Amino acid sequence: MLLRAPRFWDSRSPAAWALLPLACLYAAASSIRRRLYRWHLLRPIAVKVPVIVVGNITAGGTGKTPLVLWMAKGLAAGGWRPGIITRGYGGRCSMAKEVLASSDPLEVGDEAVLLARRSGCPVWRGADRVLAGRSLLSAHPECNCLISDDGLQHYRLSRQVEIAVVDGARGLGNRLPLPSGPLREPASRLDAVDAVVVNGMAGSERERVFGMQLGGDGFVNMVSGRRALQPTEGLAKRVHAVAGIGNPGRFFQTLRSMGLEPLEHPFPDHHAFVRQDLVFSDDHPVVMTEKDAVKCSSFAEKSWWYLPVTASVDTGLLDIVVERISHPPMPPKDLCGATP
Repeated sequence: MLLRAPRFWDSRSPAAWALLPLACLYAAASSIRRRLYRWHLLRPIAVKVPVIVVGNITAGGTGKTPLVLWMAKGLAAGGWRPGIITRGYGGRCSMAKEVLASSDPLEVGDEAVLLARRSGCPVWRGADRVLAGRSLLSAHPECNCLISDDGLQHYRLSRQVEIAVVDGARGLGNRLPLPSGPLREPASRLDAVDAVVVNGMAGSERERVFGMQLGGDGFVNMVSGRRALQPTEGLAKRVHAVAGIGNPGRFFQTLRSMGLEPLEHPFPDHHAFVRQDLVFSDDHPVVMTEKDAVKCSSFAEKSWWYLPVTASVDTGLLDIVVERISHPPMPPKDLCGATP
């Protein structure tokens, strides 16, 4: 996996143009696949309950998992009983499998374990999301809706609601397909989804566009579980900041906004940490994301902390979701409505 998005994804530089032949092949293959589903030559498979897909059209992290947690909490508060399915990126296990708070993140994936710990909902992971969804519903028949963490391009799974998350800082980059740019699908794909959520935007007056902010109210010690507003405890504000996520820069900027001075240590997304990765020559505290912490808790030290974040989203988004899953169209919404 990429350590971080290539710099040329932000502009149409010579490097981006040099990769354009490969990007054209990728875009053509993606377009053919979308059209096969749109023309019903391939058919999506429905599960027994409405499905909400939270995904993106760009490579890299955009903030989907915090939004899924926000969505699960909001639906549960409204009387729904959601379950969550996820690909389980980074996990060694390839089969559909239930994920518990105590599951091994190296086996089932770091995001999957984080969802199980934070959501309070049944969570199943699997590359085949249809199988994962059916397995979850078989084990937990009380669930009456499913949230898919990622999977916007997993057309095989029928869905009633599509939500695309966009990074407010990076946007769609140079708007070129992979590998010349970050796009998994053309920008016009956003016209076909039910809602667009912009991570880092406070709000929007545009129809179907909603703002999302991520925030934390303090750090959690990885050994004692103690909470603190700052991990430095009277020392200098300098910390070793570790991030194995899609956009490490967002985490580092968050720490700076909290008054810390992070020594940046970016790792590839879903990196399988070992203790040696986090051993430094000085005694500055180590801080990391909650997603990384689930993989490091078994060998954590007393000076290691993580920052849990919670999404705050424009309230109208939940209204749209509830409306769609309460009165789902028959058949489910036409997929891939945007032209390439």
